[in-house]
Amino acid sequence: MHYSGAGLRGKKMPDDGGATDRIIYSAPIGDEVKTTTCYMCACRCGIRVHLKDGRVRYIEGNPDHPVNKGVLCGKGSAGIMTQYSPARLQSPLKRVGPRGSGEFAEISWDEAMEIATGWLKHVRETDPRKLAFFTGRDQSQSLTGFWAAQFGTPNFAAHGGFCSVNMAAGGLYTIGGSFWEFGEPDWEHAKYLMIFGVAEDHDSNPIKTGLAALKQRGSKIVSVNPVRTGYSAVADEWVGIRPGTDGLFIMALIHELIRTDRVDGEFLVRYTNAPWLVVRNPGGADDGLFARDADGKPLAWDRARGAIPADDVTLSAVLVGDFTLPDGRRVQPVFNLMAERYLGEDYAPEAVAERCGFSADRIRRLAAEIADVAFNQPLTFDIPWTDVWGRRHDKMVGRPVAFHAMRGISAHSNGMHTCRALHILQMLLGAVDTPGSWRYKSPFPRPIPPGPGPAGKTCAPNTPIAGNLLAFPHGPDDLLVDDAGNPLRIDHSFSWEAPLGLHGMMHSVIGHAEKGDPYRIDTLFMFMANMAWNSAMNPLETIRCLTAQDEDGEYVIPHVIYSDAYFSETVPYADLILPDTTYLERWDAISILDRPIGSSHGPGDAIRQPVVKPDRDVRPFQEVLIELGARLGLPAFVKEDGSPRFKDYPDYLVNHQRTPGVGPLSGWRGEDGSKKGVGEPNQDQLRRYIENGCFWRHHLSPEESYFKHSNRTYLENAKAMGMVGKSDQIVMQIWSEPLQKFRLAAEGHGTKQPPEHLRERVRTYCDPLPFWYAPLEQQAHDTEPFPLSAVTQRPMAMYHSWGSMNAWLRQIHGSNKLYMSRSRAEAEGLLQDDWVWVESRSGRVKAQLSLMEGVNRDTVWTWNAIGKRAGAWMLSPGAAEAQRGFLLNHVISEWLPAQAGPRLANADPVTGQAAWYDLRVKVTKCAPEEAGVTDPFPTALAPPPNMPEPPDMLRYNVGEKRP
Repeated sequence: MHYSGAGLRGKKMPDDGGATDRIIYSAPIGDEVKTTTCYMCACRCGIRVHLKDGRVRYIEGNPDHPVNKGVLCGKGSAGIMTQYSPARLQSPLKRVGPRGSGEFAEISWDEAMEIATGWLKHVRETDPRKLAFFTGRDQSQSLTGFWAAQFGTPNFAAHGGFCSVNMAAGGLYTIGGSFWEFGEPDWEHAKYLMIFGVAEDHDSNPIKTGLAALKQRGSKIVSVNPVRTGYSAVADEWVGIRPGTDGLFIMALIHELIRTDRVDGEFLVRYTNAPWLVVRNPGGADDGLFARDADGKPLAWDRARGAIPADDVTLSAVLVGDFTLPDGRRVQPVFNLMAERYLGEDYAPEAVAERCGFSADRIRRLAAEIADVAFNQPLTFDIPWTDVWGRRHDKMVGRPVAFHAMRGISAHSNGMHTCRALHILQMLLGAVDTPGSWRYKSPFPRPIPPGPGPAGKTCAPNTPIAGNLLAFPHGPDDLLVDDAGNPLRIDHSFSWEAPLGLHGMMHSVIGHAEKGDPYRIDTLFMFMANMAWNSAMNPLETIRCLTAQDEDGEYVIPHVIYSDAYFSETVPYADLILPDTTYLERWDAISILDRPIGSSHGPGDAIRQPVVKPDRDVRPFQEVLIELGARLGLPAFVKEDGSPRFKDYPDYLVNHQRTPGVGPLSGWRGEDGSKKGVGEPNQDQLRRYIENGCFWRHHLSPEESYFKHSNRTYLENAKAMGMVGKSDQIVMQIWSEPLQKFRLAAEGHGTKQPPEHLRERVRTYCDPLPFWYAPLEQQAHDTEPFPLSAVTQRPMAMYHSWGSMNAWLRQIHGSNKLYMSRSRAEAEGLLQDDWVWVESRSGRVKAQLSLMEGVNRDTVWTWNAIGKRAGAWMLSPGAAEAQRGFLLNHVISEWLPAQAGPRLANADPVTGQAAWYDLRVKVTKCAPEEAGVTDPFPTALAPPPNMPEPPDMLRYNVGEKRP
């Protein structure tokens, strides 16, 4: 029996003799303990769930788990109230009234599956493109993407397009990895950490323990963020930057490092493309491409031998100069081109300081601090290792300066270039996967780009699409566009509007579908995506699109299928509801094919197992999808005789093979479970995971720990485990040739070129070297009437809107206010708790004001997704979230201001990343009679039938027999 301090306190019990009482300070809290993986955020911590009579009594961290090592945050502990929320959907529903009315009829699963199968079968037999299948922040994207490809539609994506694709694309096309899920600081050894735009809801347990370790060692932590909360509040130095200018600041740091010659030349020559020669032929079809030899190898300029292959181990590279090849072509090294750009006056500290919001002296000081730690305090480990050239090194030497970044720099229309610039800063310092710097998380690094281009150029009835729907363009030939340059996907990703739309553009799907741009769809199928409220850039506009009707009164989007576990704001706008289970009631795979739990210490993945049984008529979405696949006859989901290939999701997890020997889970593969990464299915695999705490982990040997991009032992083992296709060096890319290829197409070269109205856009923003530009929305309209930037942050107690149904977490954030600099408010005549209008070019929202010191003076902000629509989540219409909480989304637009030609998304022009944080507003005081309730205030939503009546006060375990 396990005992915990969460039990009853001070309960008197008779001792063995019965003569006196003794106090039991920790009474037993359950009769069973099961391990699984938390899902209260995307951190994927291991948890131990204490049960009594089949009900959850207590959740604690799993001390054996590699992600959190027993640490658990308040969100994870509060999972009890997510499990027992009155907002849980009870059964399948069919709409019987107008969309938005909340008029549903309960139906059986048989009827629900027949309806869904009928709609989807018709689409697949006629035009598979007319299914748009988009999922939110789920962790089954390897399954959902595979299912969509089997169906035959290119119109699939998940939440990344409105969250972090700039971060992923910027990293994957530059260093072969990225921040957070693809990499992490060397928490154990870094001496200096600079973090950009990191809110406290992401990866919170590892970051908190990592920051604590840094502080205990006396390392300096610098946080660059417009708002001083969470990690910024505990940092040694807070840099209150103006939103959207992070790239300027980073490029000014680069300027200073190059100007003062504080760069790691040896690292640049050996591990990056800094010495590669770039053809300088203005107007020519090869301008900006790498000079290569007859075997296709990039060339570098050797001091004694001239142009030779850049991977020659004896290369003595010249990094600066202007050279002529034997064939007469003029070339320059990448480093030369980079230095010319960043040494320019545009990126000098004096030129950028005012726009960033702090002094030039501060920029110079921070650059000097970084350089001092990197070059005067190197870290040396006595660990021998062998590089890809076969050279044996007796030590590992690193620059102990680490960087970390998240959505704060990603959610801008200039975010792709900002993220790439930050990685170039790392390379200049020699601080990529070296001791004390930033480290790859396995299974990264990956080749650059990591794989083939996206599939979906052609679609045909009843025909799967071969390949990955979300993949990696190498140039114009990989785009999904027709002969006229128009998008082939409903969201316009992988088109000339967003060439590197690696994660899709979920934020634009519904708007494009309503316009029929580039074509009408028949069925919108969504999972765990609250697109009628906080996941929409503008909720009321999205609702308008979902309810738009043709002249004949039929909905423009004929069918909407939605799966979720809870009564969210989106449920009333669907035609068919397929209710999901909670995370404690189902199997899940945190898969090596998607976003596993690997760390810098080695690869790993995890599962969830059901720890409680559903008490409602609900089914796990993954199993619903697998059954739909069998009903529709999707080849990978049926046997040769047409019968279902998989009986359920656990069967799929064990027996599905994406390629021979590679399945969703990497641990205990092979018939006897002795293989890892690659091996035949093992029918005992899930039991082995459960016995190990629901996770698998492989530990890298010391000689594999660092320099993974060029470490022969690591790369050969990674290939053997299926993490990379070949064991060649992964050369980091300062100059991006794929981007230059798009630029050349815009200049009139090649068979595939952008439409005329997009030529200048592609030529400008597909720059092979990062550059800074004002956010597109701010370029396109007069910002003078809107002097303030406005951003949201997600609080530590919430993740996206996942705590909306949780009574414990709601007590922490029951409403939100608009936060403003005290000095700015006083200058505007505004006081604490005033009600104000927040107005942008596209609308206004009413909020209550709160004043603070720790915010950039030209910025206002609020917590994200606290405001709820009245009635949703089984909250009473008078709930604080609906009355006093508000959504900043109401004043954001999905589209850039009107311009010539087709409308364009308010997004990064390279990746399609939603530009949530480019918003500019003005704030004015409300009239006295307007104060008290937020606005807009849509009518309260009616709950689905037979939902449990929420009590006036929701308490855990009320009415149950207690020990």
